[in-house]
Amino acid sequence: MSYTRRDFGKIALTAVPLARLYANINSKFDGVQIGAITYSFRSIPDAETIIKDMAEVGLGEAELMSNHCESLAGMPAMPSFGRGGGGGGRGRGAGFAAAAPGAPAAAPGAPTAAGAQTPPPQAAGADAGAGRRGGGGGRAPLTPEQQAQMDQAQAAVAKWRAATTADTWKAVRKKFNSAGIEVALLCYNMNDRMKDEDIEYGFQMAKGLGVKAMSTSTTLTMAKRIAPIADTHKLMVGYHGHDATNDPNQTATLDSYATLMAYGKYNGVNLDIGHFTAANYDAVAFIKEHHDKITNLHLKDRKKGHGDNLPWGQGETPIKEVLQLLKKEKYGFPANIELEYQIPEGSTVVAEMKKCLQYCKDALA
Repeated sequence: MSYTRRDFGKIALTAVPLARLYANINSKFDGVQIGAITYSFRSIPDAETIIKDMAEVGLGEAELMSNHCESLAGMPAMPSFGRGGGGGGRGRGAGFAAAAPGAPAAAPGAPTAAGAQTPPPQAAGADAGAGRRGGGGGRAPLTPEQQAQMDQAQAAVAKWRAATTADTWKAVRKKFNSAGIEVALLCYNMNDRMKDEDIEYGFQMAKGLGVKAMSTSTTLTMAKRIAPIADTHKLMVGYHGHDATNDPNQTATLDSYATLMAYGKYNGVNLDIGHFTAANYDAVAFIKEHHDKITNLHLKDRKKGHGDNLPWGQGETPIKEVLQLLKKEKYGFPANIELEYQIPEGSTVVAEMKKCLQYCKDALA
């Protein structure tokens, strides 16, 4: 079929709405990239809806949770029986349970915020689950029939994960890009019972997605194991800190940050300024000293002395001061919203995320 010049003109005109539809969302303000970790939308069971909600909020950059990534890629779902009435943990609908990036890592099989159980890596491939403060109502013992169904589902997940390729993850990235959202980081939480092949699986997912770095909540013992693998792939890993300063194997104290960074060239920091403040440390000073090792920030508001997560502006986290520092120094790494405070009655995740984004805009004005 041949086309005239007029035909090409018509085609160009009809393509304009599509170009606008897929235009990148700009959530960079005064040079500071504001995005969100998809964990913020954990109460939404459908990962496809999370993409739409991020676009509605106006977020142009995502730190993608590995369970959301796998769900979008078509991983078989795990049975939901035996789960308590928890608060929508990351693993819901994704084949495994996971927890907040700032939570201490737990062994597979430990209960999580969703009241679910993390499949052991040997049964279901990579285990991206980590333990978290608080319970979700517990987990009822499985009947023999349910256990058999669980074993069968875990085997299906393991088979699916073994068959994934770079194209599997490229297709996920395309879904975000089509909505105007850049996938900058993969959050792949790891724990001490993982095998090396489970760690490698996370790196292959990250490389397929084409992210700039990985983030992870894990222990110092795992950070030491991960370091040479990160060096091999030449991919930065940002270790997420929290405020469990009483546990020497967690990323929480200044010494623990120094230790993990010393393990390897590609061991960095995903600094959660809320948890850092709750641990009674100065986020502004830390960023100034270690900005070249920071992969990204998590933004939330907490009080010092291990205080609770609060609506922004009610805590003591120097969110404005940190964002102003990023604006002044042009460090370049993203500041990602992590919504963890209680959603007020009558509100929604999308409404609260819009408030947080506006808070960032106002802080940078």
